[in-house]
Amino acid sequence: MLYTLSYQMYKYEHGLHISAAEQRAADARAGEIAAAVHELRLCLGRAFRPRRRVRPARSADAVTAPARFMSSVR
Repeated sequence: MLYTLSYQMYKYEHGLHISAAEQRAADARAGEIAAAVHELRLCLGRAFRPRRRVRPARSADAVTAPARFMSSVR
């Protein structure tokens, strides 16, 4: 039988008997929630991780473009 979270908290706070089936169901739900939170943290971590900036390769024989001047300038 599935009880609401508020009723489960009431039973826990007042020390009422919890059956083994209820405990197993609560443990299973807690495990599913923990797995979902873990997956969410991984996804968000990948999304907000700072990217590495790649510098352009510079070689000794790289050719630079010649400077251009306007034709009216002498």
